[in-house]
Amino acid sequence: MKLKDKVAVVTGGAQGIGEAIVRAYAAEGAHVVIADMAVDKGQALARELGGKAIAIPLDVRDRAAIGGMVRTVVERLGGIDILVNNAAIFDMGPLLDVSEDSFDRQFAVNVKGLFFTLQAVGRQMVAQGRGGKIINMSSQAGRRGEALVSVYCATKAAVISLTQSAGLALIRDGINVNGIAPGVVDTPMWGQVDALFAKYENRPIGEKKRLVGEAVPAGRMGRPDDYRGIAVFLASADSDYVVAQTYNVDGGNWMN
Repeated sequence: MKLKDKVAVVTGGAQGIGEAIVRAYAAEGAHVVIADMAVDKGQALARELGGKAIAIPLDVRDRAAIGGMVRTVVERLGGIDILVNNAAIFDMGPLLDVSEDSFDRQFAVNVKGLFFTLQAVGRQMVAQGRGGKIINMSSQAGRRGEALVSVYCATKAAVISLTQSAGLALIRDGINVNGIAPGVVDTPMWGQVDALFAKYENRPIGEKKRLVGEAVPAGRMGRPDDYRGIAVFLASADSDYVVAQTYNVDGGNWMN
């Protein structure tokens, strides 16, 4: 087992890619903390995994809640070895119509929440003196602009930049910070995405999802389980010499 007895925190771990990572880490021997606002789903997943997981409510927009989560994990499990910053939200619309509220909500979760969770856990890892692994979830949207997705793209580009800076800042403390950039993935969030594209591109429900899946060079949308391998790699000793990188895992959608 590559993560035996490690303590891993996964924000947004109750469903989608986060859930797949939680399951992968538990299978590799880690004690996993499901830190999510979806309390019922998180608790159900923790019960299913038995003693391998616990659920802690967390809104990453609340810095006090982040600090409380870290203290609770340390008190219950003795420290934190791995953090996956997976919590995120999505919105879209014509650039000239984007509201300040939509802009602020996306940056509050996708960038500010990610940064201050990274900071709080990073401080804990430094204090522990045993290194650690931090994985930030970006997106192929962070690699390019999209006319209807300007703010979300900007938040995910910021995640790539923060991953680079944090990687350089923390590696001398034995903390590897890296990222994952998924492509189009068939998760519950894509129902919302498809509905918004239907609205703004005047498409029938389901058409955008079908088209983007067909356009992937691998021939299909991603599935949450496609992210298990890279998430385990970046959390394990196998990636000890990998620093400040963001890996595209997208079926060939983006090359760099």
